[in-house]
Amino acid sequence: MSSVRPSARLRRRVLALSIPLALAASAVPLQASAQQADTTTLDRITVTGSNIPRTDTETASPVQVISREQIDRTGKTTVGEYLQSLSVDGAGSVPKSFGNGFAGGGSAISLRGLGAGSTLVLLNGRRMAPFGLADDGQKVFTDLSTIPLDAVARIEVLKDGASSIYGSDAIAGVVNVILRNDFEGAIATVSYGWSGDGGGDQPKASLTAGTGSMSEDGYNAFFSIEAAKTDAIRVRDRRGRDWIGTGDTRPWGYGIGTNLPGRITGGGTGAGGGPSGAIENPNTGLFESLPGCAALSNVTPQDPAGGCLWDVAQFRDLSPEEEYVNFFSRAAFAVGDTGELYMELSGANKKTIFQNTPSGVSGAWGYPGGPVNASDPGPGATVLGPNHPDNPYPGTANRLRYTAFDVGPRVTYNDSRFVRLLLGFKGTAGAWDYDVGYLHSGTDLTNERTGFLRYSRVKTALEDPNSPVGYWRIGDNGGQNSQSLYDYISPRITAAGRTRLDIFDAKVTRPLMDLSGGALGLALGAEYRRQSVSLTPQSFTDQGDIIGLGYSAYGGVEKVSSAYAELQAPVLDSLELTGAVRVDHYDGGDTATTPKFGVKWSPTDWLAVRGTYAEGFRAPNPAEAGTGGLAAFSTAVDPVRCAAPGNEPQDCDAGPIALITSPNPDLKPEESKSTTVGIVLSPWTGGSLAVDAFRIKRTDEIFGGSADAAIAAGGDNVVRGTNEIPGTPGSGSILAVLVGYENASSTTVEGFDVDMEQRVDLGGAGSLRFDLQFTHISAFEREDVDGTVYEFAGTHGNCDVTNCIGTPKNKANFGATWEMDAFSVSSVVNWRDSIRNVTEAGDTECANGFANGDDAPRGCKLASFYTVDLSARWMPTEHWEVFGSVANLTDRVAPLDPLTYGAINYNPMDFSGAIGRYFTIGAKFKFD
Repeated sequence: MSSVRPSARLRRRVLALSIPLALAASAVPLQASAQQADTTTLDRITVTGSNIPRTDTETASPVQVISREQIDRTGKTTVGEYLQSLSVDGAGSVPKSFGNGFAGGGSAISLRGLGAGSTLVLLNGRRMAPFGLADDGQKVFTDLSTIPLDAVARIEVLKDGASSIYGSDAIAGVVNVILRNDFEGAIATVSYGWSGDGGGDQPKASLTAGTGSMSEDGYNAFFSIEAAKTDAIRVRDRRGRDWIGTGDTRPWGYGIGTNLPGRITGGGTGAGGGPSGAIENPNTGLFESLPGCAALSNVTPQDPAGGCLWDVAQFRDLSPEEEYVNFFSRAAFAVGDTGELYMELSGANKKTIFQNTPSGVSGAWGYPGGPVNASDPGPGATVLGPNHPDNPYPGTANRLRYTAFDVGPRVTYNDSRFVRLLLGFKGTAGAWDYDVGYLHSGTDLTNERTGFLRYSRVKTALEDPNSPVGYWRIGDNGGQNSQSLYDYISPRITAAGRTRLDIFDAKVTRPLMDLSGGALGLALGAEYRRQSVSLTPQSFTDQGDIIGLGYSAYGGVEKVSSAYAELQAPVLDSLELTGAVRVDHYDGGDTATTPKFGVKWSPTDWLAVRGTYAEGFRAPNPAEAGTGGLAAFSTAVDPVRCAAPGNEPQDCDAGPIALITSPNPDLKPEESKSTTVGIVLSPWTGGSLAVDAFRIKRTDEIFGGSADAAIAAGGDNVVRGTNEIPGTPGSGSILAVLVGYENASSTTVEGFDVDMEQRVDLGGAGSLRFDLQFTHISAFEREDVDGTVYEFAGTHGNCDVTNCIGTPKNKANFGATWEMDAFSVSSVVNWRDSIRNVTEAGDTECANGFANGDDAPRGCKLASFYTVDLSARWMPTEHWEVFGSVANLTDRVAPLDPLTYGAINYNPMDFSGAIGRYFTIGAKFKFD
């Protein structure tokens, strides 16, 4: 998607208007529409959502246009971090802080909370190969961290469906990152960032350089390269920052929770893993701790039931260590009077290291063969052998709970390499403008892990007197082990992801005839797309032989042939109609026809009423319908255990479970219908206001089965432990839930967006600019195939998607910038509304409770949260600039969130409140 087109091609009177997906910045003043009277001299631009160039940017569809200045003022250092702060982002986004997830190391946005897999990300109007790992082991997405921030000119966010233009899978909308396309000179930027509470230091440097002018020299070539390294921030680095730096939430009224493992439960019928170990007494059948806790854990007070508590904050990262290099280059050459040959080459290499807690030796996890239960009695149980020297009851094999402090933390190393090549030719032939291109893009990812335990070898080293490495000594005696033993039980394990994307596309546009409001614009296009994805499973997980590590593997090829047409008809000066239709044929599968229609009525220069209707279609991806499978971890409330007489308060909390999901080759495609209705006002000088209501309904959703529904139904698909509450048969803790991918539900999202912009001239005191983006979710409703309806708006659900961050009804970003001469100062307020701490609106029980049984947090509500970011720039000459920023200026602490599994004690939406104040200073140098 180009921006301003060469002036030599603008002398023709072509008034092309946008299509059904035609969008533009809803915050751009409408005065531009008054300029349409002179259509022969205005530059034409292509707006995200349409292939037809036009002279104004306000179209039937709502588009948020984000300028380079808006990005800079936040102090964000990556495209992903910035986009995840927007009010339109929701549940299902992939933050960098979730380093232990299936897609650790990646970064993605989820428009409307419909998931990263339903949000199409474009670079200069064309696709990129997806990340090497799928989110939740299912959703293939584009990694935003491969885009060099310093090369970004602007970002356009299309807030309604765009399937008829870009492909049937653009259900939730489109994010089009537009980079520089004609640059001369050189810009060098250096910066350094650091956290006020320690950790997270980030040196960063970039260089952009180019030569030649398309209008004067007939060519332009430039490149942009940026590199940065960010130190990890450990959770323990935030000790003293209330609940952020600890897993022990007892000082705030909670009981002993999952972030303080090691306790003995049920009077000894159950026990968690601790650094000293706990063993089942063969005489009583109850668990008791082994000696040595005081030397291994500094948690106080300790477990009154005799367990050895330890704090997960001792090991886990709050933010991973990262280093990356991003490169982008573009060259264009004039061919004749109207032609242009262009090339884009980009690449990225990103490495992340995320540290997590040491592994336990028992528990439950899944693999394609089913669940593994290493906790309960039976041949699968992890035990201390009868002759093990640390067994206090020699002669019998006794069940063991142990967290391997002596092995050390589990560490994940991701190394992702990305490349993208685009070759194209565009020009004019007669009345037609054309653009033909070939794109190749790919990602190769290596995922390595250390500190994980191989189940079969752990059992050998704990049970077998003939173990090739001897007995594994535990707890206090861990120092007696050899390195060869650790190499035996904890090998370095790997997985490899590979994606490839090849696209041939061609499009033509032209004016057909003059209408009362301008020229009737036509665009025709065709595309062939081949995308392959593959992920090899982590070593030994296909056998269920890595303790506590889920399984994810898939592979497949998707071939799509497409053709589309769009019309933009300014039937009157005040009335514009748009329409588009696209046909996508999936090789060996379905054919989707996705239309879109739009209307914009502007009775005056300061008022426009607009609306769109669009349909979408997403075919099952290889992770859902191909080979492989998924065994993951989630959280769920156990209604049986919670209702049992004599339970503990923690039995009503959401607890971790293994979730085993199988592919389904009989899946149907997802389909969607979306509508928007809005109004844009600009009756005053220097400002505009847009309000757009939206509704998206996605049916036949491909869903990994509902853990809550499976638990409610009970039966063989729910695997429980043996630690039953006395008097309640079948009340053992849930270890695993078995589900399959299915067309299980439909989701309807309704709400509205408000976009406002205002500029105020202060005369000799400079100028002020204000902008506001506000999103309200009035309904986020999921209906399962059995007719059960779940409402997530304003709750902590949907916890079946990434992180369990919840669905706030209201989110907003408010920005203000003061400019005077060489100075500018900006602030941005990011705010989210409070949410009820229930997994869906129909819940009558709070998802968490305090130790005294009261609902937690207070009132069963996660408090609202906001941060203020401040930045300043000084440009004493046109050749250099000094800048600085402070994120979370007021150092607000993120509210305590006991439900999410994407972070410890705080919601990932509130990441800045976990980090605290973050400072950045830098300088920019410009050369001719």
